Amino acid sequence: MAKEPTFTCTACNASTSKWSGKCDGCGEWNTIEEVKPLSAGPRSKKAMGAARGKTIPLTDLATEEAEPPRTLSGVGELDRTLGGGLVKASAILVGGDPGIGKSTLLLQAAARFARNGLKVLYISGEESRSQVQMRARRLGLTESPVKLASETNLRDILTTLETEKPDFVIIDSIQTMWLDTVEAAPGSVSQVRSAAHELTTFAKLNGIAIVMVGHVTKEGAIAGPRVVEHMVDTVLYFEGERGHQFRILRSVKNRFGPADEIGVFEMTGKGLAEVKNPSALFLSERQPAPGSAVFAGIEGSRPVLCEFQALVAPSPHSQPRRTVVGWDGSRLAMILAVLESRAGVPFTGLDVYLNVAGGLRVTEPAADLAVAAALVSAREDAALPKDCVVFGEISLSGALRPAPQTENRLKEASKLGFTSAITPVRAKRGGDSGVDLREMRDLHAFVEQVFGAR
Repeated sequence: MAKEPTFTCTACNASTSKWSGKCDGCGEWNTIEEVKPLSAGPRSKKAMGAARGKTIPLTDLATEEAEPPRTLSGVGELDRTLGGGLVKASAILVGGDPGIGKSTLLLQAAARFARNGLKVLYISGEESRSQVQMRARRLGLTESPVKLASETNLRDILTTLETEKPDFVIIDSIQTMWLDTVEAAPGSVSQVRSAAHELTTFAKLNGIAIVMVGHVTKEGAIAGPRVVEHMVDTVLYFEGERGHQFRILRSVKNRFGPADEIGVFEMTGKGLAEVKNPSALFLSERQPAPGSAVFAGIEGSRPVLCEFQALVAPSPHSQPRRTVVGWDGSRLAMILAVLESRAGVPFTGLDVYLNVAGGLRVTEPAADLAVAAALVSAREDAALPKDCVVFGEISLSGALRPAPQTENRLKEASKLGFTSAITPVRAKRGGDSGVDLREMRDLHAFVEQVFGAR
């Protein structure tokens, strides 16, 4: 008896037994699609038949396996994000907003890998070969030995890969691929899941590294079923504001290296140029003023300094505005509540605007104290010292908690000419970083000592 089809929401991947116009899980409209099962699967031991399988080899945890060999592209920021280079037989998923530079970066990477001796294929399902060639001419990459094709039929693509036997393949994009064995439109849940599964399996069996470009939803997540991100080895997100020239490539998942590693690029007329010192770039145009605080953060394994900018103004509305760019809006609401309840700094009747300069998105809790410093500085119209960095986590009680890798943060601040830092009290002391520390125990003490008694 055939298994009945199910229906899945393309936004949140929730499953239901029947179609409806609105998803009960996330509340989105017109996102429910029918998903036909790929296989009913064995239901019992008898269903598999009488044939016996082979015994699989087992090892213990102490067995030492060789590190997977890596190939460097020569683009340091890309190699850093991949965990030290491209790993053979790996599947990589790259997502980002339209027009942010995904195809540009991957074409540049393909040219670098090809010049380093790899056999590279670039297969585009969104653009014709002439469009990709035009981009290559603009980037000055026409002399690179990259093989190019424009195709969406996955059966033809896999047959070509078996014949050509490349080392590195770029599929742009996974939402345009379709299998003739799946009765659904390209971009549907069934097609995306099946195409990703076929490509990932092909990469593992044939020792080919495959990069798949993925479209993103309006919330910024990669479109399609979440299982695609579980299938692949590495998931990279391209971040950045289109109005800024800076682009951040962030590793969200990586089986061959650390997650949350970032690579920083600058969009130029000749494509994406790597930025070797992001901290200096994000602070290059900084003008010390009320509402400005420099945060010493950690992105992956590298310390990065950035500027938080805050503006506080009387609100003409009954409900004041809270606008955030580059940080979590819910966490801003928490910091405002703690400032009012624990430190006696009210923001009632005031509009609050918070921005991370340079288009960087900060996610770590250690930015709490820098945000609080920028908010109080803007409200009191009192600038922080221009040579001071701030970091630390704020608890709901108003206590300040130390941030991890404090010494790395302070060393990066010292290299850029900062001479003082405001941090929580630490239990363990590290080496001398050359930065004068002002340690605070709680938020109330911070407001009193830095901005005066209230």
